[in-house]
Amino acid sequence: QVQLVESGGGLVQPGGCLRLSCAASGSFFSINGMGWYRQAPGKERELVARISRGGITNYADSVKGRFAISRDNAKNTVYLQMNSLKPEDTAVYYCRADYEFGDYWGQGTQVSVSS
Repeated sequence: QVQLVESGGGLVQPGGCLRLSCAASGSFFSINGMGWYRQAPGKERELVARISRGGITNYADSVKGRFAISRDNAKNTVYLQMNSLKPEDTAVYYCRADYEFGDYWGQGTQVSVSS
């Protein structure tokens, strides 16, 4: 059974940094795209950043220049480096892994940006 385990969330002051990690396990099949999404209270889940197996990335306009997504295919792990954090980045962050046979989500990790 595929499992995605996220780590790295927490409370940080505006302007601070956090690095999220998400490790996938439970399948011998290759992962196609991997991505990070977030959901703030009262809002819909939105794409933050996505990376293809070959390393092509795309970002939400709101995080361009501040966040960087990367992955280690050998470890089935995706990372999100978040710099210059703003209060509006506060949300539960979810990772997603796209396999040939379906998409899987992590349980979410809380990121709070507040002074």
